[in-house]
Amino acid sequence: MKVLVINAGSSSLKYQLYNMQNETVLASGSVERIGMDSSIVTQEVPGRDETRDVSEILDHVTAIKRVVDMLTHAEHGVLERIEEIEAVGHRVVHGGEVFKQSVLVTDEVKLEIRRLFDLAPLHNPAHMMGITAVESNLPGVPQVVVFDTAFHQSMPKESYLYPIPTVLYRRHKIRRYGFHGTSHHYVSDQAAAFLEQPLESLKMVTCHIGNGASCTAIKDGKSFDTSMGLTPLEGLMMGTRSGDLDPAIVPFTMNKEELLLSEVNSMLNKHSGLMAVSGISSDMREIVEAMEDGDKNAKLAFDMYTYRLRKYIGAYAAAMNGLDVLVFTAGVGENSTHVRAAACEGLTFLGLELDHERNAVRSRQTRRISTDNSRITVLVVPTNEELLIARDTFSIVQDK
Repeated sequence: MKVLVINAGSSSLKYQLYNMQNETVLASGSVERIGMDSSIVTQEVPGRDETRDVSEILDHVTAIKRVVDMLTHAEHGVLERIEEIEAVGHRVVHGGEVFKQSVLVTDEVKLEIRRLFDLAPLHNPAHMMGITAVESNLPGVPQVVVFDTAFHQSMPKESYLYPIPTVLYRRHKIRRYGFHGTSHHYVSDQAAAFLEQPLESLKMVTCHIGNGASCTAIKDGKSFDTSMGLTPLEGLMMGTRSGDLDPAIVPFTMNKEELLLSEVNSMLNKHSGLMAVSGISSDMREIVEAMEDGDKNAKLAFDMYTYRLRKYIGAYAAAMNGLDVLVFTAGVGENSTHVRAAACEGLTFLGLELDHERNAVRSRQTRRISTDNSRITVLVVPTNEELLIARDTFSIVQDK
């Protein structure tokens, strides 16, 4: 079976086409600047040069048509017929409390995703546009939705409820949902397979650290707690997001600076984090480079970032009454030796010993970076959310 995986945003979408017989990527690409007369379609096929096209793409229906045209192109494509696409999988950010696992798209599922627009106004409407665009271009082809929040639906009430009036949960479902669930799910499975141990037997903390960042405590093979909350703003300090702060800062700042709610929301999401403290960049590579050149603000940003990361790892070890495995993944987690070292060096009280030579090795493979004597095994596991989406899609369509 060939499965097309779609990640649709409001003005862009990314895609990968998988051959599920051997789980290989046949092609991958993106459509950028949807809604403009200079939209860009790019496609990469293993062993070939990148294909690039600039043209007018005014909506997602046209964007998906261009993707299909690219995949079936006589010269640049990888398919002879459109009918070779037997299923489509979509990433959907928010599944609320309704969706605890990936599901086949039905009218009822689409209605529920629309009901969740208020909880993810920047993401779920765009994902729905991707779903309806596929329906227009590939009528009759089964679609599956995979939710970022689904993996975290196993959290107990003491983890996901906030200490606010219960009526707010009953009326508006204000609670911790968590995000990056597809990534946390994938890398925890990969870590257990690498160690040749059942996931259910391991107490694990997975750290998905990119421009957005979150930690998840995994106990008994399930998400037990996670750092992001009702929205992806809570938790760790991130590239441009503040992470945890005193909630009274919001009304205080609005009053002192005469800010609108939209302005303070933009400040916390787009103008905080590494960018705000360093004054240089939201990119950890540039922060480390400036820090090594003696920039004090970059050093402060790095120290705040890694300090908060250590706090969450330590807190989750306490919450689970132990820690067997610590996993780093995503852009920063997979590539920044400095961040991994700074996080681990503050956890020696747990019996964690980092092997600096192993940590310095760059690889796209799962690898151990702790010493052989370390009480906690530390791994770097490259994430692959698209593959997990393809696997879920394949499994659900086969069983329907």
